[in-house]
Amino acid sequence: MSALRYASSRGGAPAIALADAIRQGLAPDGGLYLPERLPHVDLAAFAGVSRLAEVARRSLDGFFEGDRLHTRLGKIADAAFNFAAPTTVVDGATDRLFALELYHGPTAAFKDFGARFLAESLQCLQGETTQPLTILVATSGDTGGAVAAAFHRRPWVRIVILYPKGLVSPRQERQLTCWGDNVISLRIDGTFDDCQRLVKEAFVDDTLRTRHRFSSANSINIGRLLPQMVYYAASSLEVERRTGGRPCYIIPAGNLGNAFAAVWARELGFPIGRIILAHNANRTVPDYLGTGLWQPRASIPTLASAMDVGNPSNMERVRALYPSVESMRAQLSAESIDDATIKTRIQKDFAQYAREWCPHTATAAEVYARLDAAERRDHPWVLVATAHPAKFNDVVEPLINKSVEVPASLDSLLRLPQNYVDLPPTLHSVAAALE
Repeated sequence: MSALRYASSRGGAPAIALADAIRQGLAPDGGLYLPERLPHVDLAAFAGVSRLAEVARRSLDGFFEGDRLHTRLGKIADAAFNFAAPTTVVDGATDRLFALELYHGPTAAFKDFGARFLAESLQCLQGETTQPLTILVATSGDTGGAVAAAFHRRPWVRIVILYPKGLVSPRQERQLTCWGDNVISLRIDGTFDDCQRLVKEAFVDDTLRTRHRFSSANSINIGRLLPQMVYYAASSLEVERRTGGRPCYIIPAGNLGNAFAAVWARELGFPIGRIILAHNANRTVPDYLGTGLWQPRASIPTLASAMDVGNPSNMERVRALYPSVESMRAQLSAESIDDATIKTRIQKDFAQYAREWCPHTATAAEVYARLDAAERRDHPWVLVATAHPAKFNDVVEPLINKSVEVPASLDSLLRLPQNYVDLPPTLHSVAAALE
């Protein structure tokens, strides 16, 4: 079979190899790369397999088939998936309720998996050129820290993080600004959408792109998205083995990268039932599914700050897979949860289950609580726990009236000094900072 090619979601750029799509990040026409077809996955090959790195090899093999990175996939997977993503029983729940814990990596958020996989992939490609790489990262909280940790002190790359001033938690900001060396942190006087816009503007600016050899580590990069399918594949297989049923997933959603990874895993044939997107007060996606009108808007600051996205980039990929709103509604549903309800859910689930949720995970927990009894009973359900509650101690601790234990990896980062540059939300200012 010939090598799988990757085409832009906008159709205005030639299809290229996976390695090139990972290196470029964004297509020249501003679109997001997608495989020209989804590869076949043989679920029988996963019998008895539980180690994440091995699940990654088998589930991603078809995406890498014929690519110059194919022979390195095992090495990349071993380096990226060397910490756990357990699917744990939520004790005290009357139905089959689980939590997919994605916060056991170095920066205590699900972004660690994709960032490390991307870093290892690009490391394997570095021998092909001597020109340094500049990775631009727009972050609403967790992406920037994970990317910085994955690429810190790699001499062939410079990381430039753009994050919105005053719109991330204090501990998130410390993770974004504690690195130095090859990491530059730009605090933008605007929203996440401004940061994302600036990254996209830089990518399509011919002069800047040529001068700095840009790539992206946001979920717009296919190299970030592919590994996020792995923990859904592993989790769904595990829950099906334990319960005999296809698990349904409730996923905290912002820029839709993590959610789309679950959609892809289901399309490949992994045993995933319903997928519900849990949004905060940024209602762009729930409103679209409700009205059929796509109306991006300015983002609204919320307690679940990593989900404060008014114009989610990965909707391009979702719409490429489900071209009509009717087809999308048949495969996805979405709900919006406000800050007051997030707080109440954190309190209730701590009292009922002794679980400490971050504000993002609490949106998923609230959606589960709103399901009727028959829905909860008919399927196993998995809440996707995207970040450790210690990253949001200022929100969580007053609600549960106790301290949240800080993971050792996170604690070591919080002790480092901060370094950042304040900038207005203009491409000119970002271009000057790059110099």
